[in-house]
Amino acid sequence: MDIDIGISKKDRTAIAHGLSRLLADSYTLYLTTHNFHWNVTGPMFNTLHQMFEVQYTELALAVDAIAERIRALGEPAPGTYSAFAELSRLEEPQGVPSAEEMIRQLVKGQEAVIRTAREIMPVVDEADDEPTADLLTQRMQVHEKTAWMLRSMLAN
Repeated sequence: MDIDIGISKKDRTAIAHGLSRLLADSYTLYLTTHNFHWNVTGPMFNTLHQMFEVQYTELALAVDAIAERIRALGEPAPGTYSAFAELSRLEEPQGVPSAEEMIRQLVKGQEAVIRTAREIMPVVDEADDEPTADLLTQRMQVHEKTAWMLRSMLAN
């Protein structure tokens, strides 16, 4: 059955492609954050272990919301590691970095997700796609706050 929600097929496809990149970045950040939760060591262990758990749990919910929006627009959501690796701008960490380096890498990951979300906004705005605009705004708010909190742990 055709989709008739007031957004053209061309715009829905473009928005879904942007959201697929956001999904890939978010899932890669989820996996990195979960990895760091498991492997963090040092004097900040308990604080970071708990903080990373809160962050990866939030990301797990976010990837579902992003994928469901892609589906609501009538496009398939990517869902494999190879698809995510192709679409994501985030790089996987190598080895087990120090706790401080984990924080730095997560700040960079949070900021990359924000940039991806921001890049989608022009086509979303042009198409008057308020549900996607709302999703993107919420995601940017969460990632900006998380980046700030992580960055604050590095301040002298």
